[in-house]
Amino acid sequence: MAPPLIQLKDIKLTFGGTPLLSGVELNVAPSERVCLIGRNGSGKSTLLKIAAGLVEPDGGTRFVQPGATVRYLPQEPDFGEHKTTLAYVESGLAPGDDQHQARYLLEQLGLTGEENPHHLSGGEARRAALAYVLAPSPDILLLDEPTNHLDLSTIEWLEQELDSRRSALVIISHDRRFLTNLSRSTAWLDRGRIKQIDRGFASFESWRDEVLAEEERDQHKLDRKIVDEEHWLRHGVSGRRKRNVKRLANLHALRDQRRNYRGTAGTASLAAAEAEQSGKLVIEAKGITKAYGDRVIVDNFSTRIQRGDRLGIIGPNGAGKTTLVNLLTGGAQPDSGIVRLGANLETATLDQHRESLDPKSTLAEALTGGRGDQIMVGGKPKHVVGYMKDFLFAQEQRGTPVEVLSGGERGRLMLARALAKPSNLLVLDEPTNDLDLETLDVLEEMLGDYDGTVILISHDRDFLDRVVTSVIAPEGNGKWIEYAGGYSDMLAQRGADLKRETAKTQPVAEKKEERTSAPVSTSKRKLSFNEKHALETLPQKMETLQADIAKLQRVLDDPNLYAKDRKKFDDASAAIAKAHEALSAAEERWLELEMLREEIEQA
Repeated sequence: MAPPLIQLKDIKLTFGGTPLLSGVELNVAPSERVCLIGRNGSGKSTLLKIAAGLVEPDGGTRFVQPGATVRYLPQEPDFGEHKTTLAYVESGLAPGDDQHQARYLLEQLGLTGEENPHHLSGGEARRAALAYVLAPSPDILLLDEPTNHLDLSTIEWLEQELDSRRSALVIISHDRRFLTNLSRSTAWLDRGRIKQIDRGFASFESWRDEVLAEEERDQHKLDRKIVDEEHWLRHGVSGRRKRNVKRLANLHALRDQRRNYRGTAGTASLAAAEAEQSGKLVIEAKGITKAYGDRVIVDNFSTRIQRGDRLGIIGPNGAGKTTLVNLLTGGAQPDSGIVRLGANLETATLDQHRESLDPKSTLAEALTGGRGDQIMVGGKPKHVVGYMKDFLFAQEQRGTPVEVLSGGERGRLMLARALAKPSNLLVLDEPTNDLDLETLDVLEEMLGDYDGTVILISHDRDFLDRVVTSVIAPEGNGKWIEYAGGYSDMLAQRGADLKRETAKTQPVAEKKEERTSAPVSTSKRKLSFNEKHALETLPQKMETLQADIAKLQRVLDDPNLYAKDRKKFDDASAAIAKAHEALSAAEERWLELEMLREEIEQA
């Protein structure tokens, strides 16, 4: 077995009297791919900084193989004094590195290299930082939330790029699909220690549940043992003989073990404050169009959104997702076409930009608006500390400034503010950013139980597959098409992924997405001769099969058939089963072709 490229041994770190890391061990071998999993606030990012040599632990050792190159991707990159993104990326190259990699990677990531690093949007900053760490082809890549602010097509490009490299990877991410596709082993940072298995993220959740269940059984046994020993202490001591003294010492040790046990953190209690039910029709858009100058963002788009629908909107950064949502919800007026909002709509919005939070305000002030100790939740007052606990904030964090909260804590704070408002329409822009996996699970359950309607913009493929009932995706030139099902269903119907643009065709500026993105060119798909023929003939075939099934069913309806003619009964039973099978296949094929035809006609 090859020696590790990087080794952390017995790492200890304490913040504010509470141990964050308690004897953490982590070894990363050449080409190994580790996903680092843990709750928000468990110390994942801090551990990655220790591995990168940026934070000094209170105790323990860090070893890196001599000559091994390490590159660390932080959540918030520091661009220093560099004037352009190209200069920034080139500054990370060693004399022997390929200098062309800097410009190549920037172009692949949708940047020209001429951008001012200090004027970049969140997505552009993330892409520049990725180019910086990838360009030297390091031996070890330490990646903290690499998919944050990236669009779907760029996430999938990054997956392929990382998969093709020989670098060892340690990845922190909330993106389940990304972790599943890349990881080969899992390091779970839980209550200050790491548990590790030589299996990727796909096995993590079932393994975690087994570990926690076993731990719960062990604690139950410990409790029973303490009860038994206490009963002995009260009723069974016959004298201060040595064995009794030793048994009493053991009881004290058991009590200490129970007292020092660190249980798992609870789960967030997410619940949207629901308003009165909206009308059955929530939003109807007919032929809406919106352009900024010569750039057409939405062109002749129509949709009907019914109460209870969960609508996902996807697309590259700059495609106009936010503009489309604003048009649908009445936040912006179309240049042409009509948007009709249903009756009794109450909308709650989660903005992806954490900048709307005042960094100097405290956690409690951000929730209450600086007005006392009460927050209105669903129109009823609730003490702010109780509401904080629902979102996994400790009482001691009440006075914590927003600016020192982690990304995941700020994400939960934004959710807490949005969900307090009574609503029957939730509009969520990148709700999964920075949330840990447990909170993601609870968010998915909450959206599943929500009686109202949900519109969400997301780049999280797994989240989309679990939550939405339809997906709207851009097809270029302002054309948007709605697909039934989640992200994977959209890919199956579409037959191809969304196109990814490079710097040659799309210098992206996320915060001004409507004005800066180039249209995606697509060639119009046509039905083949066989598809046309099937679409025309399948209805007649289905009618014939239905008639055959009805005829066979009449034969089988004879209660005496089995006794009178066993062979006829068996033949009819086999024939009707075969006819049902053929009918099901014909219906599925016809539906698939009909959806394809509608898609082509709308393009």
